[in-house]
Amino acid sequence: MQKVTCFKIDSKFKSRVALEALRGDLTVAEIAGKYQIHPNLVQQWEKKLQESASDVFMTKAERKTENKPYTEDDLMKKIGRLEVENDFLRSVSLALGLNPEKRK
Repeated sequence: MQKVTCFKIDSKFKSRVALEALRGDLTVAEIAGKYQIHPNLVQQWEKKLQESASDVFMTKAERKTENKPYTEDDLMKKIGRLEVENDFLRSVSLALGLNPEKRK
């Protein structure tokens, strides 16, 4: 049996196929047959194009804010929570007779 290897498909080809599927002139099966790819790929690329089409028109400022997963307030809350946790663990380790400073 011959080994099937995966190959990389460039983004230009994917976008061309997805746009063709989006137009709706041909069915997914016809497009897949035309380019000799699996119909699931055509559907996946079409869906991805639809989901990310708005990204094309984003401004730099919008991209910058979208890339920040956490706000400053979120990070400050997390720091506070971690400090409380750290203090609690330090007090428990002292109560148990362990020296937390010794481990450093």
